[in-house]
Amino acid sequence: MSDEQDSDNEISLDEANLLDAMVQPFPDKDYKVNLGNPLPKGSHIAAKEDIVNALKTVSDPEIMINIWDMGLIYDIRILDNGNVEIDMTVTAPTCPVAGILPAQAAEAVAALDGVGEVKVKLVWEPAWTFECLSDEAKMMFEMF
Repeated sequence: MSDEQDSDNEISLDEANLLDAMVQPFPDKDYKVNLGNPLPKGSHIAAKEDIVNALKTVSDPEIMINIWDMGLIYDIRILDNGNVEIDMTVTAPTCPVAGILPAQAAEAVAALDGVGEVKVKLVWEPAWTFECLSDEAKMMFEMF
């Protein structure tokens, strides 16, 4: 088989992530992801802007818009000890990536310097709507 034929048969990482997500069990209503380790006392604590930028590296594999601009992040709490608590949602209770996006968000934030333990909680109230999209994300939807 030629290299061109090989590349036609390969799936992208985004497609692989979506396929993997579709076979994961749907998370229950109290789904939480915990990652990271406590910071030593006196450590530098990451800024909210750094956390937001880390969250922007996580994209919904179905539509390729990051979870921040999708409006999936409802709350970020940075505690005095550097631990971070995040409340997030997904676009619908039947979203096929509901089981992987919170884990990807936790991984992205936990990888930052100045972040201790990260807790991401999947919340369902208020329900996500298109009004949650950032202006940039709304423009991307208009292009489709």
